[in-house]
Amino acid sequence: TALFGGQKKIRITHLETCGTCTGSGVAPGASVTTCPQCGGRGVITQTVQTILGRMQQQARCPTCGGSGNVVEKYCGTCDGKGVQKKSKQITITIPPGVDDGNRLRVRGEGDAGPKGGPSGDLYVFLKVTADPRFRRDGMDIYSDIKLSYVDAILGTKIAVPTVDGDVELNLPAGTQPGTTMRIADKGAPKLNSLNVRGSQFVKVQVEIPKQLSPKERELVVALKGQQK
Repeated sequence: TALFGGQKKIRITHLETCGTCTGSGVAPGASVTTCPQCGGRGVITQTVQTILGRMQQQARCPTCGGSGNVVEKYCGTCDGKGVQKKSKQITITIPPGVDDGNRLRVRGEGDAGPKGGPSGDLYVFLKVTADPRFRRDGMDIYSDIKLSYVDAILGTKIAVPTVDGDVELNLPAGTQPGTTMRIADKGAPKLNSLNVRGSQFVKVQVEIPKQLSPKERELVVALKGQQK
């Protein structure tokens, strides 16, 4: 999914507009009147005595709490908040080419806006599970293959795992330990595009046996003699 994109179901918890009061926080049928103390301004003017004399300052209205309105009865479903915490399952679309730690924006799945306003956006941080066979660096993928010393000397064809499945790779005679072979267009796609891909680089690890059978040792000794 991380490389080629797809859809994934996730469970989220967010604030949704209260279905009872539609976000107003007011119980159905209850009245809302202008605050008599502040006249709907939400603030009151107070006169205080300081060392510099009498001064006026503004403070939040204690009667309406700064809203400018007096509510006869608040909604019992949301306790007057206008929103409720809800958990639900959604399906998100993951574009091709994403990497670990990328952020995905899901419009309209954030918390509900105040007073029944539109919902914000949800941001999903992606955690990509690594495949032990591959290492990724941007659009390029790196892997290792093990090769017997005989195949390294004589050359061979070997099936190499890629993210698209096995690909046959021709290794020439005399392949050296640490040789890196490039397989074009077998890397990760460019973000949001399946048409542009990186490469896979395959590093050859030549296995030298710790023990040889008598016949193998005889052949190696004979080969060594031919090199003199």
